[in-house]
Amino acid sequence: MLTGCNMNNNLDSLTYYAATKKYDLRFPTLTEDLDVDVVIIGGGFSGVNTALELAEKGITNIAILEGRTLGYGGTGRNGGQVMAGIGHDLDRIKRHVGEKGLETIFKISNMGAGIIRDRIAKYDIKADFCKGYGYLGYNARQEKTLRGWLKEFQAACPDEEIELYVGADVKKVIGSDLYTCALKHMGGGHVHSLNLLLGEAKAATEQGVRIFENSQVVNVEYGPRVTVRTAMGTVRASKILWACNAFLNGLEPTIYKKTINTYAFQLMTEELPDDLIEKISPIRGAYSDISPVINYYRVTKENRVLFGSATQYLEYIPSDLKAWNRKRMLDVFPYLKDVKIELAWGGPLSCSVNLFPQIGSLPEHDNVFYVQGYSGFGVTPSHIVCKILAEGMSEGSERYSLMSSIPHLNVVGKDKLRSLLLSVGKTWHQASGYWKGRR
Repeated sequence: MLTGCNMNNNLDSLTYYAATKKYDLRFPTLTEDLDVDVVIIGGGFSGVNTALELAEKGITNIAILEGRTLGYGGTGRNGGQVMAGIGHDLDRIKRHVGEKGLETIFKISNMGAGIIRDRIAKYDIKADFCKGYGYLGYNARQEKTLRGWLKEFQAACPDEEIELYVGADVKKVIGSDLYTCALKHMGGGHVHSLNLLLGEAKAATEQGVRIFENSQVVNVEYGPRVTVRTAMGTVRASKILWACNAFLNGLEPTIYKKTINTYAFQLMTEELPDDLIEKISPIRGAYSDISPVINYYRVTKENRVLFGSATQYLEYIPSDLKAWNRKRMLDVFPYLKDVKIELAWGGPLSCSVNLFPQIGSLPEHDNVFYVQGYSGFGVTPSHIVCKILAEGMSEGSERYSLMSSIPHLNVVGKDKLRSLLLSVGKTWHQASGYWKGRR
């Protein structure tokens, strides 16, 4: 039994990931003055992955400053989905990058699962990676969309098992009567995201990267050498990376204006018998529907169901996370009505206006880099984006120039009108999804 969630409405409750982590890594608080090549603010996938990518290039004099503990943010609060793609709708950025640029980004967007698998193998990370992903549709419009995805996925990943199922055959992929079509992609899958992060952090420190937890940044001064101050220490560096995502909290005003935080919520069931797990998930995989605001879920190594979602139209935080998510789970799997829900948690995620990840540097400070705005899809895209970001922070690359050229619009009124802006945005996103074959 997993214990520790004694407040159903507490977003800061114990998560499945924290309860089942395999790495007992502890890092000191910064209490000294350091001089490094790169300082990274944020100890989630973005910060740690970029540090590891740089370390593999030979840039190891790096300090990571995490305000709490590694993976406290979205990295330790997600669904663990390893899926194809890098953003919600690549057509949103086509006018900025052109046809050729869009083709490059589409190729980039299929790198994520391979990067994760290779990283796990290279560093022997205990992350419970399991192959198998199902993209699920409810109607004929979504089936048409999935048929288009089938061709794209097969062209991009010709060696993977990728098949479309319709009608009664859907049950070969997912044990639910809710769906009329399912695209099985065995190149994707799911992972214990916190163990993946901690394994990557361990690999980075073994190459010389220094990590500091409980080291909240209080002040940053830009210049040829950046100065970062915490309560008890200082780091001076040639380059800085802001990798705070939903936890930036206005500390860097220019990039803070470019995203807005929404919330997602998850639950974890008790352990289930093998025959029930086989009924739920014949491929023991991860799943999501293809609606504009998705339900996403998977079975874990311990035979639990992890189920997550977000509010569909209005932006609010449910008062009882267990009850709220349980209702959604039962819409998909009504036969789980007697299953106990052991944990429920939630957390913020940062969204960009175009729902595409943001990387770049500040116009007036070319040694100040940032990455943010995964818009709910962070596990896999972060491994893609940070590989490209590390190229930009070191030797430079055409891929970095392409991705950093996409404009990052400000979200006007994000603090005072957050709930209203998100409610309007979600409603528009749902409505436009009908014409794009997503509803």
